[in-house]
Amino acid sequence: MTIHSSHPFPTEEDPVRRFRGRIGGAVALVTTGAGATRAGLTVSSLMVAGGEPAAVLFLVDPDSDLGMALAPGERAVVQLLGWPHRHLAEAFGGTAPAPGGPFTTGVFEDSDWGPRLADATAWASVSVTATTEVGWSLLVTAAIDDVAIGTDDDALLHRRGRWQRA
Repeated sequence: MTIHSSHPFPTEEDPVRRFRGRIGGAVALVTTGAGATRAGLTVSSLMVAGGEPAAVLFLVDPDSDLGMALAPGERAVVQLLGWPHRHLAEAFGGTAPAPGGPFTTGVFEDSDWGPRLADATAWASVSVTATTEVGWSLLVTAAIDDVAIGTDDDALLHRRGRWQRA
């Protein structure tokens, strides 16, 4: 541990972070791996591009377990979260305790693309095609292999640092 005179939490405003927070959007959980190599992260910076193949693009922390696990050729599941999944979003985002790890906060089913949240109502199975460092993030581009769409009557949204209902 290092002791220093600077403030432990940044106090100067970050206008880019504040701008991004005002955009808001649906909250997704991206998961990959199996068994001891499972990794997941809450993601709200994502977009979907139609086409052949359709793609999903999302930003993750390059130092996160998920960021280190995703490379071209890897597979993942991008699942949209609902209001009841707030605790799970916090656990995978590293902002809430998760004794035993974040995968203990929900029921997950194994798939060829990685763990899938059993009660997710919409998800995409994806194959990573590229990763690029952009700013302080890792931009992951993934081809959409399969999509399942259910109801999203109670979608979880994130805007200005707070959870919101759709």
